Amino acid sequence: MDINTLKLRYGIIGNDPKLLMALHKAIQVAPTDLSILINGESGVGKDVFSRIIHENSLRKHAKQGKGLVSVNCGAIPEGTIESELFGHVKGAFTGADRNRKGYFEEADGGTIFLDEIGELPLSMQVKLLRVLENGEIIPVGSSTALKVNVRVVAATNVDLVAAVRNGRFREDLYYRLQQISISIPPLRERKDDIPLLFRKFSSDVAEKYHMPPIFLTDDGREYLMNYPWYGNIRELKNVTEQVAVVETQRNISRAILENYMHYVPEEKMPTLYSRAGSGGEGSSITDRELLLKALSMGQMINELRNEINELRHAVTQLAQGIPVGTSAPSVAPTLTTQGHTDYSLIESPHPSADNALHVIHPATTAQPDEELFQDSEVVEDEPLALEEREKRAIRLALERHGGKRTAAAKELHISERTLYRKIKEYDIDV
Repeated sequence: MDINTLKLRYGIIGNDPKLLMALHKAIQVAPTDLSILINGESGVGKDVFSRIIHENSLRKHAKQGKGLVSVNCGAIPEGTIESELFGHVKGAFTGADRNRKGYFEEADGGTIFLDEIGELPLSMQVKLLRVLENGEIIPVGSSTALKVNVRVVAATNVDLVAAVRNGRFREDLYYRLQQISISIPPLRERKDDIPLLFRKFSSDVAEKYHMPPIFLTDDGREYLMNYPWYGNIRELKNVTEQVAVVETQRNISRAILENYMHYVPEEKMPTLYSRAGSGGEGSSITDRELLLKALSMGQMINELRNEINELRHAVTQLAQGIPVGTSAPSVAPTLTTQGHTDYSLIESPHPSADNALHVIHPATTAQPDEELFQDSEVVEDEPLALEEREKRAIRLALERHGGKRTAAAKELHISERTLYRKIKEYDIDV
């Protein structure tokens, strides 16, 4: 099948050389049984490439399976993902009242598309590697391995090389998956294709809703071509449909388009493949690093509190005429014959810097420095092991939010799925 026929069949718009190279590669490798790794940002159409590969392979007429089975690895809870992929037998766990086939068994003889493969837990990565190497799966609760004949096409929107370097993805699995690698360019690298896509999407809306078509002015076209499009084709399609339906003006200028754009600076976006692909040391931020940053912020707050208290000590000593840094006598309240409290200066048997906190001028009968030390709690930061620091931070966040995991995960700047895994790992009572 030539490229133009392929584009027409799958509704692919664009003539960018990188896109055409990716399509040509997909057609070339489709008839083989090699594992394929598709790289690209979210919204570039990785699922379309999985269909191209399967429907142009010898597996497109699989008899025993479903042909092409698509699985979003990031959408399956960690506690059930093994059962979803490999199935389970009756009685394997509470609620398992019958045998159930997993996605791999359903795809036997065909192709399985594992989207967001970078979200697969490490424990499951080992088992996926066994499937790729031996063609065997073991359902949950079973001790018998089943043979499956499945071709794996995986996709990711993160840099797996950086994930391997950070210990989040197995190196052996990475090399096993990317026997063939296909990279789909982001929309901002296909500038000349953007007006073509806008025209296609606007024409579809006009035909569907019986509306007059819309057209771009020169400044509108230039604006679209230079917009970063972090959501890629999906974002462009949404914007085009909104403009076509809402606007009464049919000539769309930059001023009109700006009302529909939600530009977010790149540094505030989640880690994208294009950023992680730079290969820099800080290009991929792990959940563990974010948690450590939160802990470091807590340590910085404690250090600031200590500095404030030291400053308050110095102010108190200066007010009493005591040289800063020397020990100070402590004060003990005594009752006078009139029944009023009097504060006498009594030398502490063990003078210390802490005693200076309680010095009160003998000429006063109140505690003028009391307000200075309100809310000056010092929280010690014990030298805990990394696991203990993580455990303490998670427990405190859960307590502050009444056990609500979504709110606690947001405070810790980690995903709710990661928080769930940490709670199980550290056996934290919720």
